[in-house]
Amino acid sequence: MSGKSVSTVPRRQLGRSLRQLRERAGVTLRAASQRFEWSETKMWRIETGKTPVRALDVQMMCGVYGADEAVATALTEMAREAKAPSWWWSFENAAPVGFDVFASLELAASRIDTYASDVMPGLLQTSDYVRAVVRAGFPNASSEYIEGRVRFRMARQAILTGNRPPVLRAALSETVLRRPIGGSPVMAAQLAHLVYVAGLPGISIRVVPLAAEVHPGALAGAFTVMHFPSPTGEIGEPTTVYCDTYTGGYYHDKEPEVAQYTEAFEGIWSTAQDEDTSRRVLADTARSYQGG
Repeated sequence: MSGKSVSTVPRRQLGRSLRQLRERAGVTLRAASQRFEWSETKMWRIETGKTPVRALDVQMMCGVYGADEAVATALTEMAREAKAPSWWWSFENAAPVGFDVFASLELAASRIDTYASDVMPGLLQTSDYVRAVVRAGFPNASSEYIEGRVRFRMARQAILTGNRPPVLRAALSETVLRRPIGGSPVMAAQLAHLVYVAGLPGISIRVVPLAAEVHPGALAGAFTVMHFPSPTGEIGEPTTVYCDTYTGGYYHDKEPEVAQYTEAFEGIWSTAQDEDTSRRVLADTARSYQGG
């Protein structure tokens, strides 16, 4: 990342919304480009979210396409948001390469379903736990780099208490609780943090016992399913799945793949202990770490 990066998700939502308005109005891409005196390439880049568009131009497009006032207002505001610098631009030297895409999706999501098979979900990690994870992954990294990664991950967690927090459902394999990353004091504090967070509005945490029936989706490892709001009531960013690997993450947004992961998460969620039982398990495990 370099310079002041912007979130690409609102831009893609905006472009998708404008394209659908144009198609509903029966206006071809060529006719629209001629009407606005733009090239067809510029029209295509706007509608695919590859380039920003001014709020005044969005108002003009909505007028030509016959959008009602509520839709025009929503899309105009989205155009302004899409040009605003993203919060993570100041972490350009600490954020993982390419992670701005994930941060952009995470910021825009209205619901996040995450399954953790070996490591705590990033949105729920304490600073000491993050520090231990980064040190394990980058044993030769400088203290400055490690602390930068810690600050970046802590900044990500602000979405949970912001103006529009997402609904978060986290399914944790019992392995995550038993793997002593950072040692007993770090794990005790981490699990106590989960007990606290699980009591916040919109956040649900369930533990998947090792003795539970294994859902096939759990064998694929950790993954996150992000769902997005519809800015106009009809058009929204497609649900996206993120899978983390040792060499980097990859994304799925094709409907069959998303449906498979969504079904997998619901299956894992159903085999997990309920929220109250899970909080007791987290608290008991935290005490066991405190006892050495």
